[in-house]
Amino acid sequence: MPDSAIDHLVRLLGRLPGLGPRSARRVALDLLRHREQLLTPLMQALEDASEKVRECGTCGNLDLQDPCGICTDPKRDRSLLCVVEDVADLWALERAQVFRGRYHVLGGVLSALDGVGPEDLRIAALVDRAGNGELSEVILAMNATVDGQTTAHYISDRLKEGHVAVSRLAHGVPVGGELDYLDDGTLQTALKARRPL
Repeated sequence: MPDSAIDHLVRLLGRLPGLGPRSARRVALDLLRHREQLLTPLMQALEDASEKVRECGTCGNLDLQDPCGICTDPKRDRSLLCVVEDVADLWALERAQVFRGRYHVLGGVLSALDGVGPEDLRIAALVDRAGNGELSEVILAMNATVDGQTTAHYISDRLKEGHVAVSRLAHGVPVGGELDYLDDGTLQTALKARRPL
């Protein structure tokens, strides 16, 4: 028996991050109940995004133009480059408004288990950007996972040949964090990275 249009919609929604089968059914039901207010505008927005959003050839960000608005912004510090795993990380830093340089999106992390090697990421393009003489510092903003740190070490080794400073984000106790709720790895890293007051 072929799947109905509702089953197909639920299955597609269930593939989105953060939505399991039950959540997907609830979203599908809400969309179908509110076709004019939700479903129709959502369909139009998805079609517009599919046609107009493109990947920046310079940094890997998603935008309506190539190069993107961040890469072409004359107010940004062109000597600072922040390397992130994917666009979601770039958007998180932009949302926090803590960085005024430019970015480089790798498109993932090195992972032997998943078969992701350096050639599968935008590492060669990063090395080219770092070697153009325009940068004074490359900030590695990798996630604090084994694969993220492995990727950061690999990139750091690749950039040692150039004349650019390489740094990474600090790790440790988050602002507002309570020691009792932190995992052992975070506590260990925070103690190792301690600094004088």
